Amino acid sequence: MSTQSGRRRVVVTGMGVVTPVGNDVPTFWQSILAGKSGAARLASFDTADLEVQIGAEVKGFDATQRLDPKLVKRTDRFAQFALWAADEAVRDAKIDFEQEDRSRVGVVTGSGMGGIQVWETQFAQFLQKGPRRVSPLLVPMMIPDMACGQIAIAYGLRGPNYDTTSACASAAHATGCAFRHIMHGDADMMVAGGSEAAITRFTIAGFSNMGALSKRNSEPELASRPYDRDRDGFVMGEGGGIFVLEELEHARRRGAPIHCELAGFGATADAYHITAPDPDALGAVAVMREALADAGLRPEDIDYVNGHGTSTPLNDASEVKAILEVFGAHAAKLAVNSTKSMIGHGLGAAGAMELAAMVLQVKNQRVHPTVNHTAPDDGVGLDFVKGEARDCSIRAALSNSFGFGGHNACLLVKAWQ
Repeated sequence: MSTQSGRRRVVVTGMGVVTPVGNDVPTFWQSILAGKSGAARLASFDTADLEVQIGAEVKGFDATQRLDPKLVKRTDRFAQFALWAADEAVRDAKIDFEQEDRSRVGVVTGSGMGGIQVWETQFAQFLQKGPRRVSPLLVPMMIPDMACGQIAIAYGLRGPNYDTTSACASAAHATGCAFRHIMHGDADMMVAGGSEAAITRFTIAGFSNMGALSKRNSEPELASRPYDRDRDGFVMGEGGGIFVLEELEHARRRGAPIHCELAGFGATADAYHITAPDPDALGAVAVMREALADAGLRPEDIDYVNGHGTSTPLNDASEVKAILEVFGAHAAKLAVNSTKSMIGHGLGAAGAMELAAMVLQVKNQRVHPTVNHTAPDDGVGLDFVKGEARDCSIRAALSNSFGFGGHNACLLVKAWQ
């Protein structure tokens, strides 16, 4: 395997998640290994007049178990997800911020929709009762950058701080930008990832009317079918994933636990269509090659790909084409799976939850199944990890994230030994 030189190396020292199949890392890991689906009939609002009545909601989430009740009242669900996951990540990394130079610690998170739940509630209030009844907290609860703002406030972190919004690539872009802040010496440690809480009547109607969602209402647990011939759209999910990224020598000096090395990042655009991926997959090919080049690796060094794998015909076909193009004959030796087959599509948070899945798989040398994948397209020839989880020797792995608007991001991690 090729090696990097001449730049600061970045390792993952902490992780936290809140997902449709578990609200902490151990539960999430056991769930995805078992092939547990988080999809179900939507329970948080009335779906009687909606064409799509299923989704992958986070269950059993009580933000007050980790957050001050006053803060909970002043934050949208998407920011609560971020703060919840950050709490686990910081504890996992065993950080004592009292011992750190907080001006050298930053936060970058991604969200596609931000506080859409608060926006929707307050807009209804505006229409029904007039402008004077709109909450003065509307804006600070709604804007997507408030997740990273609240994390910085919670821990007093004064380094680089902003939000990335690039639809379903938002969290991957955020993590990649945080990686580069450390690599280039802007910070020694970054809290990064993303969160989304966009399952509402309004958004389900919007995504449904554009034809993006599965309408398999009678069998929600079978609805997310990445790379399967019987797919009919994605299942909307929600949740978040937050990581502590750290410069390698900084992590070593404080004896931090190291889960893996974050070694490469790519970012490209399709420049093709507002929602559809480029059928020639030029942007997807370029972003994987960029991540490989950034890490100084060859396609033959990769053993596993965590696919974007939405379960929409256009996305699946474009991504498969890109993998075949990038890896050539080596593609048949790759393990490929889609975490969305169990947690649905978490939109702007998807890249963070999937990075958590990838880090766990690389760390444990074991890959989770792509559930509901029973009928692959003819002539594809990729190993989509059907059936059950299995042991897998992984030296390095890629995670793909592609968003409406043609945004592409790819993260590369290497096993830590």
